[in-house]
Amino acid sequence: MIKPIGFWNWADADMEDYGFEYSDEEPEEQDVDIENQYYNSKGLVETDPEGALVGFSEVVSMEPEKAEGFKALKQTVKLYYRLGKYKEMMDSYREMLTYIKSAVTRNYSEKCINNIMDFVSGSASQNFDLLQEFYQTTLKALEEAKNERLWFKTNLKLCKIWFDMGEYGRMSKILKELHKSCQREDGTDDQKKGSQLLEVYAIEIQMYTETKNNKKLKQLYQKALAIKSAIPHPRIMGIIRECGGKMHMAERQWAEAATDFFEAFKNYDEAGNQRRIQCLKYDCCSYFLFYMHFSHFIFDIYSSLPPSHQYYNGKALT
Repeated sequence: MIKPIGFWNWADADMEDYGFEYSDEEPEEQDVDIENQYYNSKGLVETDPEGALVGFSEVVSMEPEKAEGFKALKQTVKLYYRLGKYKEMMDSYREMLTYIKSAVTRNYSEKCINNIMDFVSGSASQNFDLLQEFYQTTLKALEEAKNERLWFKTNLKLCKIWFDMGEYGRMSKILKELHKSCQREDGTDDQKKGSQLLEVYAIEIQMYTETKNNKKLKQLYQKALAIKSAIPHPRIMGIIRECGGKMHMAERQWAEAATDFFEAFKNYDEAGNQRRIQCLKYDCCSYFLFYMHFSHFIFDIYSSLPPSHQYYNGKALT
C-alpha cells in the first residue's frame, strides 16, 4: 500500500493561463462563472478535498471540451492520487487525455503530462500495476494524438523506472520498441535520429553494465561512439563513457578505462551532474593500475636481461 503523500503545490508550475488559445473577444458571463467555479474549487483543495472534487466535476460539466475543463481534470487527477483513489484517478486521467487533441496546445499538454508522470513515477515506484496502467494509458493516447516526441520520451522514462527496479525483462520489451522507432524501413538505424539513438543506447548500456553482459555492452558501446550525426546531451555521453570505462576495467585495459572515465568526467561536469566526482575517482584508480602494470612490465624486461646488461640498463631506467 502506498503511503499517503503530501499536497502538491496547487499554484502549480503549469502557469495556469499559459498554453491555451484565447480569442480577442471579451469572455461571456458563462465563461466568468466557469472560471470562478474553477478557482473556488481550487481554494478548497487543502481544507475540503472532497468538496474540491465536486467543484472540479462541475467545471468539467460546464465546459466539457475546453481549457477550463482540462485544468479541472488535471487537478482532479492529482487529488484522487493524493487520496489513494487510483481507479477514480485513472478514469479522470483518461478523460483528461481526450483534451490533448484540440482543447489545449501541444506544448501545454506535454508540460502537464510530464508533470503528472514525474509525480506518479516517483510516488508509486512500488505499485507495478498502477505504473503499468498509467504509462500504457499515456502511450496509447500519445500514439492516437501522433505525438511522437512525447511518446519517445515517455517510453524512455518508463525504461528508466524498470531499470531502477531491476525489471530488466520489462525494460527489454520497451527497448525493442524504441529501437524500432529509430530505424528505417529496411531495419537499419536511421542516422538522422542519432540523438535519439544515443539516448536508447545509453539506457541499454546501463542495463548490460548491471547484468555484466560485456559482449552486448561492447557492441553497443562501439555503435554509440560511431554515431557522428548527433549532438547529444552531455549527460548521455557521460553515461556511455562511464559504462565504457567499467567495461575496459573488467577487461584489465587500464589506459582505455582511464580515457573513458576522464571523458565521462568532462561530460558530467558540463551537465552539472554529480557523477563527475565518482568518475574522477575511477579515472585516478585506472591510471594507478595502468602505471603499476607498466612498472611490472619494465621490471620483467629488466629481470630478463643478462647480469652484464642490468647495471647499465638499470641506470638508464632510473
